[in-house]
Amino acid sequence: MSDGFDPDFLGIPLPLPSPAVQTIRLDYPRFSVLLDPERRFAAVTGVVIDGATLLDLPRSGEWRLDPRAPESAQAGPEVYSRNDLDRGHLVRRRDPGWGSPDDARDATAATFFYTNAAPQAAGFNQSKELWLGLEDHVLAYAESTDQRLAVFTAPVLGPDDPPYRGIRVPLRFWKIAAWRSASGLAAAGFVLDQTSLVDTAQGLRVPPLGAFRTFQVPIDDIAAEAGIDVGPLAGADVLARPGVRPVGVRELHDAGDIVL
Repeated sequence: MSDGFDPDFLGIPLPLPSPAVQTIRLDYPRFSVLLDPERRFAAVTGVVIDGATLLDLPRSGEWRLDPRAPESAQAGPEVYSRNDLDRGHLVRRRDPGWGSPDDARDATAATFFYTNAAPQAAGFNQSKELWLGLEDHVLAYAESTDQRLAVFTAPVLGPDDPPYRGIRVPLRFWKIAAWRSASGLAAAGFVLDQTSLVDTAQGLRVPPLGAFRTFQVPIDDIAAEAGIDVGPLAGADVLARPGVRPVGVRELHDAGDIVL
């Protein structure tokens, strides 16, 4: 379908994280999905973003199955109908939308394949809004380094995720943003937790104040929990660099809490 994730985009070799399970690789304009056919969700997604030429395009696109993967390996519309689950973009709609208007439109439209979705609780709270804006915050920080980012996102496909309509609803999501700093590769890792989304006999209940909490976490922790090989990203973690006091997991309440 297209060129997919570019491992040389930052000028430093940066491969896609590699899951321990067998996956189906699907390439789209400027991003790639490694689909876990057993869980029917992405085990890894990776997108490259040129913040200097990012376009603000109208929202458009219809969710659809990808004909290159078996239908049985994708979580389609039946998962999201008549309940409090949203189709949560893994690669954000806006992220590959840069360059010429035609290229940007094609790339944003490609984010509407079900292979790039995972169920997230409907509605917003402050923590969810912070999660959705993480790329924008890192882009603003990275302006002095040409505003280029590589972003990796996926659900944590855990064994204890609650069953629902033939799938298991992921309770946690991870995201790693990477950029080129003056001293080389830099990266930051984050986790979105919707564990308070409750599975009941009647469906899925969303708490009144929203289901979401967002954390900045060591990238090594993400690798261990998600079962992925993150390659050079762990060594580039801003939480592990000299001079940064070890903080472990830190809950984020606003953008000012982020360490970059």
